[in-house]
Amino acid sequence: MNEKNPPKKAVALRYDADRDGAPRVVAKGQRLIAEKIIALAKEHHIHVHEDPDLVAVLATLDIYSEIPESLYRAVAEILAFIYRLNRDFPGKR
Repeated sequence: MNEKNPPKKAVALRYDADRDGAPRVVAKGQRLIAEKIIALAKEHHIHVHEDPDLVAVLATLDIYSEIPESLYRAVAEILAFIYRLNRDFPGKR
């Protein structure tokens, strides 16, 4: 494996404030699966945030597991950013 070009990884999170205690990992993968996760998100106008360090940590979690408390702040900042985008640019996703 080339360390300058590590395989692309992706993790998809889902959060429903009315039902979930914390965001959950709903998909994860690398290489082709990562590309499909990203393509599907873009196709459905879901924001894609690139943070290789955060993805590396999230990729260690099991599917459908809630993110650990130690990641709340990092994920909350991303969610707040997305909520602001949705508020400031409704229908522009």
